Amino acid sequence: MIFGKQISAARALLRLSQAELAAKANISIPTLKRMEGSEAEATGLANNVLAVQSALESAGVEFIPENGGGPGVRLKKDL
Repeated sequence: MIFGKQISAARALLRLSQAELAAKANISIPTLKRMEGSEAEATGLANNVLAVQSALESAGVEFIPENGGGPGVRLKKDL
């Protein structure tokens, strides 16, 4: 599962607006706002969270799991 702050950070890395990411993930803007506002794991229907994660990964983001240093994001090297 990904965290709301990871979604927000990934979107910023890609310079995408909330409207652009919502369109790529085929979800509503309010749904994306709720996900990004989550203090921990992104809230929402599992298929919507997965759609956002897939859209961001397809655009070149890699999600870094929490491994003692906290969860994060980065751009893939091969871009």
